[in-house]
Amino acid sequence: MSLYDDAVLVLKGYEDAQDPDQDGLRQVYLDHLARHPDGMWKACDAGHLTASALVVDPERGRVLLTLHRKLRMWLQMGGHCEPQDGTLAAAALREATEESGISGLALLPGGPVTLDRHRIPSPCHWHLDVQYAALAPLGATEQISDESLDLRWFTYDEVPSVADASVVRLMTRVRAVLEQCP
Repeated sequence: MSLYDDAVLVLKGYEDAQDPDQDGLRQVYLDHLARHPDGMWKACDAGHLTASALVVDPERGRVLLTLHRKLRMWLQMGGHCEPQDGTLAAAALREATEESGISGLALLPGGPVTLDRHRIPSPCHWHLDVQYAALAPLGATEQISDESLDLRWFTYDEVPSVADASVVRLMTRVRAVLEQCP
């Protein structure tokens, strides 16, 4: 199965009963892929799917954010899909591992946590982000990548003061998923 086929299956199966706007966004993603066979790749000028993951510490009380080098914003780990990525989940895990420097991350079960579409400046295009959550293993040590200016753990209460609404929304959904996990 191709990454494109996996993305279509993941999106068709994605539901968020707590946020009805997510269903509309899911359809935007599916329509985009139907119109753009290259919609998984950075080269698609109309926009492209991306994959990200919010990294949560083993005690589930903090999240790891990166100060993005180009955007100069505190964000979750994530980015463009690559040809070696077999699935969206694999792309999210690869990006989280590369940008956090933490090996042994584990995605939370159940698939994506939320979807977020945002415009990226210079050159201007859309990112259709499929967002996951990843747990860091005990004893994990983060390491700043070339894509980051900084990397820092934040308590849930600190995130709204440093990050934008999309990261706060992702964190809120991740916390709800964690409450359902043993």
